[in-house]
Amino acid sequence: MSQNLAFADYAVFIIYFLVVSIYGYVIYRKREKNEHDAKAYFLAEGTLTWWAIGASLIASNISAEQFIGMSGEGFFLGIAVAAYEWIAAIALIIIAIWFIPVYLKNKIYTMPQFLKTRYNESTALIMAVFWLFLYVFVNLTSILYLGAVAIDGLAGGGYLHVIMVGLAVFALIISLGGMKVVAYTDVIQVAVLIIGGLVTSYIALTVVSDHFGFGKDALAGFNLLIEKAPEHFKMIIDRPGANSSQLEINKYLTFPGLMSYLAGIWIINLNYWGCNQYITQRALGADLQTARTGILFAGFLKLLMPLIVMLPGIAAYVLYQNDALPQLVGGKDGAYSAMLTFLPTGLKGLSVAALTAAIVASLAGKVNSISTIYTLDVHKKYIQKNASDRHQVNIGRYAVFASMLLAVLFTWNDVLGIGGEGGFTFIQKYTGFISPGVFAMFILGMFWKRTTGAAAIVGVILGFVLSVLFNEYAPALFGNETLLYTAWPTGKIVDGVPVYEIPFHICMGLSFFFTTLVMVAMSFAGPKVNPKAFETEPGMFTVKPQTTVLIVITLLVIVALYVKFW
Repeated sequence: MSQNLAFADYAVFIIYFLVVSIYGYVIYRKREKNEHDAKAYFLAEGTLTWWAIGASLIASNISAEQFIGMSGEGFFLGIAVAAYEWIAAIALIIIAIWFIPVYLKNKIYTMPQFLKTRYNESTALIMAVFWLFLYVFVNLTSILYLGAVAIDGLAGGGYLHVIMVGLAVFALIISLGGMKVVAYTDVIQVAVLIIGGLVTSYIALTVVSDHFGFGKDALAGFNLLIEKAPEHFKMIIDRPGANSSQLEINKYLTFPGLMSYLAGIWIINLNYWGCNQYITQRALGADLQTARTGILFAGFLKLLMPLIVMLPGIAAYVLYQNDALPQLVGGKDGAYSAMLTFLPTGLKGLSVAALTAAIVASLAGKVNSISTIYTLDVHKKYIQKNASDRHQVNIGRYAVFASMLLAVLFTWNDVLGIGGEGGFTFIQKYTGFISPGVFAMFILGMFWKRTTGAAAIVGVILGFVLSVLFNEYAPALFGNETLLYTAWPTGKIVDGVPVYEIPFHICMGLSFFFTTLVMVAMSFAGPKVNPKAFETEPGMFTVKPQTTVLIVITLLVIVALYVKFW
């Protein structure tokens, strides 16, 4: 159970690296004749298949913060955390049917372009700058840091900076080839990610089974998890009562039961999957049917993700509670790494490859989005308006290199304090505050023709202010029990005073509700139909029979899972 990697592990990892690099180079050579076509470089326009789009969406979404963070939440919370993945599958259905047709019909290639087309240039520029800072200083840095820490721990420690640079260089190799190279190498990345993740989950279940005397039987291991930790197999966390323990309250604060489904989890998923350049960019260069099928394929793959990123955490919890996991270090966030120590030589290398695939795919996708927004929405519009396609591609590559260099510099000595907060918490903290306002601006802009540009700007600012208010100050200002919310004790005491907190998902729901209310009120002062409103066509949101079948299958699986684990 040594954490150090053996020769066979390094061999497996090197094979993975060579396969991805060689395949990426082959794809690059195939598009070499279009090397200086800006739309081909940034969007792979018209060349991505549905399976490449779907695989790339998953590879870009799953990274170290999911492997480490969500496995940790599985250790702490249990199967309830799977809601992030299963609700995401429903969100992707909504986006495929209603969001993507709006983007494609209006020839939207970037999210700032959407804001300029629908609202005004000021809104677009404000959000372009915001997204660039967010992607570079929050997302890139946290993915790079958490990924390097996780792999360094598996390698035995002492290689943090070497691994950090190695991940950055690997991602650069892929991303400098443009979106087509990123997307098609993501197909291999997601295959490695899923296979390696499932192997880890399988080994985790056999370890549980073997510990309790049932031999190496994965099915017996799963049944033992349900038997030994029944509270970890409830999708809905009960609202705390007068006699609830602090642990039960903390679980509710993390995921507030049914209230989460009425508020924050939908905002998180619809905003992330539908209003995020980093994600939507994969589908924006395709035709409608290809884009829809790719997005729905990603939604189907999301159903598998809890098996990969959550189940090892529950297995770690059961072993830890039975004094069979002494190698657990760092609390819940150490659960995944602790389970990897059970892997035999060779398979440990496969799991490191899976983790690396998740990290590198996310890094490559993120820097590609950074270069797209900077080049198309900032450089070409405000610095060099007549830039040729060749120059735009070169600027995009410079942006890729510069953003990755900044991420390495700010991560080198953990200047931003990511290690103190944890990567998953770090990302949620700095993106969650802005999500209600951004989502309100997008959803009203798409589907309500009266929404004005002034309302959009106010909505983004108000959404942020209200998020800060509800998350940080509302209990102290308005009390712990109001008509709108209940604040719960966190177990912390500051200056002799107990700290109370409103569950994060409820804060997001309240922020979104009041932001939308203000935006609607402001827009009523404008014309009945805003001149910049998007036009819709009859049949625009109609889906083909084969698409309907895929949607129905996905929904039936989700219903079955919720019936089983409610």
